[in-house]
Amino acid sequence: MNKVVLIGCGNVGMSYAYSLINSDTKVDELVFIDVNEAKAQGEAMDLMHASCCSKRKINIKAGNYSDCNDADIICITAGRNQEIGETRLDLIGKNMAVFKSIIDEVNKTNFSGIYLIATNPVDIMTQLTIKLSNFPNYKVIGSGTTLDTARLRYLISEQLEMNPKNIHAYVIGEHGDSEMIPWSVARIGLNSVDKYLNKSTKNKMLKDVRNSAYEIIKKKGNTAYGIGICLKNITEAIFDDANTIFTLSTYIDKFKCCVGYPVIVNRNGVRGYTELNLTKEEADEFNQSLNTIRSINNQIKF
Repeated sequence: MNKVVLIGCGNVGMSYAYSLINSDTKVDELVFIDVNEAKAQGEAMDLMHASCCSKRKINIKAGNYSDCNDADIICITAGRNQEIGETRLDLIGKNMAVFKSIIDEVNKTNFSGIYLIATNPVDIMTQLTIKLSNFPNYKVIGSGTTLDTARLRYLISEQLEMNPKNIHAYVIGEHGDSEMIPWSVARIGLNSVDKYLNKSTKNKMLKDVRNSAYEIIKKKGNTAYGIGICLKNITEAIFDDANTIFTLSTYIDKFKCCVGYPVIVNRNGVRGYTELNLTKEEADEFNQSLNTIRSINNQIKF
């Protein structure tokens, strides 16, 4: 029995849930918890009706924190949304109290699975979850720069008219304005990306990736579908024991913070990370992103 408890039934949470029931997932039970209990119940009912058309039966229900006792994954999407003109870092004060109330309740249960965090700023919220839960680092993972990486691969695929599955490029660092692209390790098939993209195009792509959320929020008020699919893919990798590489936010000792970086994910959580051979310029840029996260952590006093 593979059980997921979703805490937070907003746009991101429900995009994740909808993605799960529309995939060949190994999830057997999906439980919704929300501060608005009626909202959780309504969403569960709506998805129950949709599940008759899905690929496999999933037991869907609204629940409470006692459902965390035997959960394999707790996915937290609860928190305040990023508003027009706000950065992800502006959400820290709003969402720390939300997380404290959630983790305090989970701590009263026997939950021993994996935390999957999507609430922004995700690097800070992931580290906060580690602190509040006292879970080992490898069992607390944030969505990190998985969405940013997906956006990058989409942009490259459109530019080159190439299947994104053949594009091996990552966005790493803070899930925010200081994130960066290590172009030196990016590949199209087996070829260096330099064979296809010039410096001007690369710079524009980085700018477009960084600004994507701002543009979407400006036009429709929130981002949801992209991160929903990313969370679904991470969940599948866990239940498939797939040893898949994602740019997740997890605590890596050498960086002394949670940060988006290519890590290997399986049934136990994060198995390890893949070392990137960055150029000096890229290493400096990545360190600037690390310092952005660390400076916030120092203020919070993790």
